[in-house]
Amino acid sequence: MNKNKIILGLLAILTLPSISSAATIEGMVDGAVRTTFYIAGGVVVILWLVTGMIFLSAAGSPEKLGEGKKALFAAIAGTVLCIVAAGAVGLVSSMFNL
Repeated sequence: MNKNKIILGLLAILTLPSISSAATIEGMVDGAVRTTFYIAGGVVVILWLVTGMIFLSAAGSPEKLGEGKKALFAAIAGTVLCIVAAGAVGLVSSMFNL
């Protein structure tokens, strides 16, 4: 539970500059969404790198390969989630002509 609070707090701190520099509410939301997507994209890239390192260091060990498969699934899910979220934001903004 505390981990989630820390992550949300860091996300709020990182999005604060883009929110505070906006003149309108639309600009605030746009800045927050962009910053969130940048952070999520960075996390996905790091997750792919960690997954590759796990597979490279497995050296045929079934336990490490199982850990690598879990990490690979998480990386794929994170990538798909980012793409779907970006599509949903685009869809909603086009529906409301934002």
